[in-house]
Amino acid sequence: MSESDPNETVLESARKMFAGECTFLRGVTKIPDFPDFHLPEVAFAGRSNVGKSSLLNALTNRKTLARTSNTPGRTREINFFDLNGKLMLVDLPGYGYARASKQLVRQWTGLVYDYLKGRSVLRRTILLIDARHGIKDSDLKVMGLLDTAGVSYQAVLTKTDKITAAKLDNVLAKTTETLRAHTAAHPNILPTSSKSGAGIPELRAALAALAE
Repeated sequence: MSESDPNETVLESARKMFAGECTFLRGVTKIPDFPDFHLPEVAFAGRSNVGKSSLLNALTNRKTLARTSNTPGRTREINFFDLNGKLMLVDLPGYGYARASKQLVRQWTGLVYDYLKGRSVLRRTILLIDARHGIKDSDLKVMGLLDTAGVSYQAVLTKTDKITAAKLDNVLAKTTETLRAHTAAHPNILPTSSKSGAGIPELRAALAALAE
């Protein structure tokens, strides 16, 4: 009888965890309303229209866990989802939308920064980067914010199905080089596609490990 592949066992365990119940608990727009939850948290951040909602839906194998919108910058609140009583998924508002007013940008920065620096249960922030465009100036600003807050973050490339393998290799190389200059950045970059499912099992496994 052959032994099972340890990596396959990890991926299957993570799949089962993310297939469990995932419940929306609260949407927060003001600092005093931050919930006092005790589950380990993973936050998802990214530019407007980076595919954050689609990624959350793909991770949990659902269609409507996180609402997708054709209007960039629409989400204005921090949303908390309880994953099977084991991990809290935190959906941060998208940033970098060109039409956002300066006041809105300040509100976003204040709300999100206060969340990031004040959450003792926050294990990691997943920073989504559109593989078609690579790291943008707005991403660099958020990376600086995460560095300042001392929050560990990991870059995840989205929409990799929309580019060639050669371009993906180029984006990975450039992203790796940029992350070397950021003290809080996790060294491993995960390429994903919500459409094809590429990289989703590996991301689930990385997140499941944070719940242990």
